[in-house]
Amino acid sequence: MIVRPAAGCAPPVRINTDVSAGADARAGKYLAFHLNGEEFAIQVQKVREIMGVLDITPVPGTPIYVKGVLNLRGKVIPVVDLRLKFGMPPADYDQRTCIVVVQIAGSQGPMLMGVVVDSVAEVLQAAAADIEDAPSFGQDVQIPYLLGLAKIKGEVKILLDIDQVMMERELTRMNLTGCQEAPRQI
Repeated sequence: MIVRPAAGCAPPVRINTDVSAGADARAGKYLAFHLNGEEFAIQVQKVREIMGVLDITPVPGTPIYVKGVLNLRGKVIPVVDLRLKFGMPPADYDQRTCIVVVQIAGSQGPMLMGVVVDSVAEVLQAAAADIEDAPSFGQDVQIPYLLGLAKIKGEVKILLDIDQVMMERELTRMNLTGCQEAPRQI
């Protein structure tokens, strides 16, 4: 659609009325995982590694959802429990609990972060036609981390923007930004 302003105003402006434009950018492969019985998914291109729960070193003074840091082959990375981050009840870690190491955008370049999930389900292919924008939950409810909702195999998957789930400013406040060298043992 082209909007033509009245005489003497700015030049015509093209407005994109294609509602699938956002969905097209979101189409692709997603890693699906479970949290509290619900299925969520993040873009596969953000996933660096999936592992069982390792020794996590607690960091005093951090929010309850920050489980601490772990040493990943010489890099110290923050670990966040997504259940707790989303206000879900805590759960004991078991053999299905995983840490998904993701790469998020940081102000000084990409950084690694571990996210604890109940279990990993599968890799899904989400076509643009399968993805819808999240409904509005009212003016007071902000959910910038929600990319959309995908209808795949008769079920709804919640698509997350992992860059927005744990924004760098939160990690900076907790002094957990960057991937630092782990201390060497002598």
